Amino acid sequence: MSEHAEHTVDHTQEHPGYGTFLKVWVALVILTGCLVGVSHLGQTYAVWGLLTLTPLKAGLVFYFFMHLRYEGALLKIVVLVTLGTLLIFFTLLFSDVAFR
Repeated sequence: MSEHAEHTVDHTQEHPGYGTFLKVWVALVILTGCLVGVSHLGQTYAVWGLLTLTPLKAGLVFYFFMHLRYEGALLKIVVLVTLGTLLIFFTLLFSDVAFR
């Protein structure tokens, strides 16, 4: 076996069809409707809705439309560490604002 054969990428994992993308799009539309509905309940609910539902929507976009689902483990770990670091900074920011 040659050295080049060791570095081949496994392309056997099948990409989703249009039905999967349509289901994800419908889920994104429903989540957007939920955000709009929550925003009518008051500012506090709107902020909590944005802080919880928006990352879920971003995760769906990353996972399906940006094809993160089909990337290697290293790239997934890098993305998770980056998002975790961002979450830590947001937590520090909000804790600073909350105790003023």
